[in-house]
Amino acid sequence: MKTKTIRVIVLGLIVHHDRLFLSEGFDAVKQETFYRALGGGVEFGETCQAALQREFQEELQAELTNIRYLACLENLFTFMGEPGHELVQLYQCDFVDSYFYQNQPFTFIEGDNQCLARWVDIDQLKSNALRLVPEDCLAYLL
Repeated sequence: MKTKTIRVIVLGLIVHHDRLFLSEGFDAVKQETFYRALGGGVEFGETCQAALQREFQEELQAELTNIRYLACLENLFTFMGEPGHELVQLYQCDFVDSYFYQNQPFTFIEGDNQCLARWVDIDQLKSNALRLVPEDCLAYLL
């Protein structure tokens, strides 16, 4: 039997011209596309801010600036038929390199999967035309 644990993750909200920089995911069990801010797990002995910077460096080779703590969110969810439980340390930040503000998709590798990150109109998230996870992140969008 697999032991269930609560995972601590860090996510970075990057807003630019009414758009939010997000990774695109797909749950094959639910047949549902969703969007999530980039970030990942916090390692033992690592601060949340250091984890945020490391994750963006690993995934996009991107440096962050103007990093500001927003909140801690509790996220209970089901992904690929399995229950999950996360404590999300949420930050607002910006890219150092203006290259990342271009309106193009960026691919990166996460584990064994090729992933896509792109700019998404905030209005599409607020209207639920596109699904943002965790949904509580919506409260922190201007």
